[in-house]
Amino acid sequence: METTGEKTPAPARVPPKPLGGRPARWPRTLALAIKLVLTAAAVGAAVYWFRFAPVAVARHVVTRRDVVAEVMGTGTIEARLKADIGPKISGLVTEVLVDQGDRVQAGQVLLRLDDRDLKRQVESVEAGVEAASAALDRLLADRKRVEAILEQARREHGRQEGLMKNQISSSDDVDRAVEALRVAEANMASADAAIAEGRKTLIAAEKTLEFHRARLADTVVVAPFAGLIVRRGRDPGSIVVPGATVLSLVSTDEIWVSAWVDETEMSRLKPGQEARVVFRSEPDRAYDGDVARLGRQADRETREFLVDVRIRSLPENWAIGQRAEVYIDTGRKEAVPVLPSGLVIWRDGTPGVFVEKNRRAEWAPLKLGVRGSEAVEVIAGLEAGQIVISTIEPKASLRVGQRVEAQ
Repeated sequence: METTGEKTPAPARVPPKPLGGRPARWPRTLALAIKLVLTAAAVGAAVYWFRFAPVAVARHVVTRRDVVAEVMGTGTIEARLKADIGPKISGLVTEVLVDQGDRVQAGQVLLRLDDRDLKRQVESVEAGVEAASAALDRLLADRKRVEAILEQARREHGRQEGLMKNQISSSDDVDRAVEALRVAEANMASADAAIAEGRKTLIAAEKTLEFHRARLADTVVVAPFAGLIVRRGRDPGSIVVPGATVLSLVSTDEIWVSAWVDETEMSRLKPGQEARVVFRSEPDRAYDGDVARLGRQADRETREFLVDVRIRSLPENWAIGQRAEVYIDTGRKEAVPVLPSGLVIWRDGTPGVFVEKNRRAEWAPLKLGVRGSEAVEVIAGLEAGQIVISTIEPKASLRVGQRVEAQ
């Protein structure tokens, strides 16, 4: 046989046929059975773990101490008395004598406007007043002259009437006396009218002078009350108009926090209640205060109303509009059994907690009293010294009868 150098392929292996002529299936059946066993074991382990394995819990002792019920609100620092300071007339600001943070007294000069034009107007009107006064003096002098002429005419008229009765004077002489008297009386009436007009002119000039002096005085702006400058909005060189705010002034005699409180707490609040104020700049310190007044209008969207809480002392650094939280004391109990508020669980409208009994969780319904921000009074259901349990994991929960293990 001649060799060509190429390999001859091996013949394909044919699997042996099982007895009876049908293919073998037992390996596949065995694998499926193993999978089913493993799945059942995993499910059983999961069921055991979630239903029968103990849950790690923490223990809390019911203590006896004071508890304070508080209503909380968030608001801003405000002043009861405040004013936006600005000129009543338009003008150029020439001086701003105070800055924000300065304390001022009532009547203290705060700013000045350019007054040169107004001074010239006052001087002009003053000259007009002097002229009107001099004119009135001349009219009064003229009246005295007219009054003397009238008196002379009256005497002459009387003398002529006497001579006429004695038939010494003629009727022409009497007529001339009557005419002279009437002319003198007319001159007197004219003099009185001129004096009245002169007096009105003088009064008008004086009123005009008073107006221009007031405008001149308006170039100097003074503090309406004693307080603290909290904002300065303009500098010298600014042109201002009536209503423009140059400085903001607040009285420090009464500073409070205007806090928004939910309307559901309205029945628990009244003026005079003690409160504490916590500023966000000093979260670890509380400042004493009391309720000054309650708002009488609720916000239609948020369903909150304003409560003004007076602050008895302020931080070293504070600002109008600064955010703060207020906690208003609405009730207080001393030396009563209390629990942390976070341990109370509500089930079907009933408050309660879980306690441990025979290493299992048991539900204990409670009757609660004064509820503070961090603790709540227990009136019935637990006594001081008893143990309450809670899950350590935040998302975990307890069931009645569940096994527990204290950590």
